Amino acid sequence: MQDNLRVLFIGDIVGKPGRSAVKTILSGLIEKLKIDFIIANGENAAGGFGITEKVAKELFQQRINVITTGNHIWDKKDDISYIAKDPCILRPFNYPPGVPGQGSIIYNLNGLNIGIINLIGRVFMAPVDCPFRMGLAEVERISETTRIIIIDFHAEATSEKIALGYYLDGKVSAVIGTHTHVQTADERILPKGTAYITDVGMTGPLDSIIGIEVPQIIERFLYQMPKKFDVAKGKSIFSAVLLDINTKTGLARSIQRLYLSCG
Repeated sequence: MQDNLRVLFIGDIVGKPGRSAVKTILSGLIEKLKIDFIIANGENAAGGFGITEKVAKELFQQRINVITTGNHIWDKKDDISYIAKDPCILRPFNYPPGVPGQGSIIYNLNGLNIGIINLIGRVFMAPVDCPFRMGLAEVERISETTRIIIIDFHAEATSEKIALGYYLDGKVSAVIGTHTHVQTADERILPKGTAYITDVGMTGPLDSIIGIEVPQIIERFLYQMPKKFDVAKGKSIFSAVLLDINTKTGLARSIQRLYLSCG
């Protein structure tokens, strides 16, 4: 068995521009960087809000192995039944009992088990169960099968994300922050061997405000009135992190930010 696993984690894919960036860039990256496994946050992949069966299948065709999500997971209500039955689309694990779908998966990649857990934060977010306690319990369960565990922590507050990183340091391979759509420059290996970044960033339109048309967001801030949001057009960015993980220990060897332009 190989002793190194190379994982690409793609930041929040926003609408058609984000999906187009994935199509344009990903296949070349896989070959160039010798990527073994791909995770992408796809909660905004369908029209900027939510995900559909059609869009999910489109992303899987690009060799993405697992799609994680967040607070917009249920925005396309007609596709909840599909999300609930596809084990490779995760919703946040710490939603209350009874919520459709699953929040974690142990993915078998050619005999190598890889654990992925999707968590959502509570600070400045809707109330959910504790990501720390529930996350640790699920880490302990998955650890009985594999030491390779990657967490998507979909959260607003940087302090909450950093806290979870240290809380799980040495217990998981990586804690990758999503949700804010702005890539942070704090990628590092924590003291006990867990790779960490506060936010991996967005894959979607560059000339936008977190993926949405600029005038619409400015108007919302100025007048505080409800406003329909449209995904912006034009040049896109592809934001991701590249992880090297020791398959024997489950600890990270390296984490590297990627921020590529497209179109």
